Amino acid sequence: MSLSDNEIRKAARKGEFKASPRFSKINPAGLDLRVDRNLIITPHKQALVASLERIELSPNLVGILHIRSSLAREGIFASLALVDPGFRGQLTISLYNAGDRPVKLKRGERFIQLSLFRLGKPAEKTYNGRYQESTGVVRSRRRKNSTGVECKVLYSVQPSKRPEQII
Repeated sequence: MSLSDNEIRKAARKGEFKASPRFSKINPAGLDLRVDRNLIITPHKQALVASLERIELSPNLVGILHIRSSLAREGIFASLALVDPGFRGQLTISLYNAGDRPVKLKRGERFIQLSLFRLGKPAEKTYNGRYQESTGVVRSRRRKNSTGVECKVLYSVQPSKRPEQII
């Protein structure tokens, strides 16, 4: 069952869901997450961006991410996934500009929505994968890079010191 705005607030008060810093806006059936830095995505280019918020889900909640419709109307596509029960960390999102004009995102701008769903029973095995405790943008850890070393964090700097990035 998808959580309503009241149920999201209640889950946060009970510690089933945490977002830090505090999320920007709760919608009727989800909450908006913000982009962690200024960037411009030029036409026909892809960018990895992180949520400003660090998320924590309890064993009885799962999250589904959606691109904000205003960005989709500007030609932005997003590669989005489930946020598994037990996940802790910032979320890395792949954005692609399929439009013909650059799209500018400002640090703190709402860019994705997180919908929360309550599981029928808490997960026996919660998330404990490669992206647990992610900070900043994290490249794929699916494969090792050409040096044979597992891919690490793309960047991780203090939020107030992140420069604008043109991709």
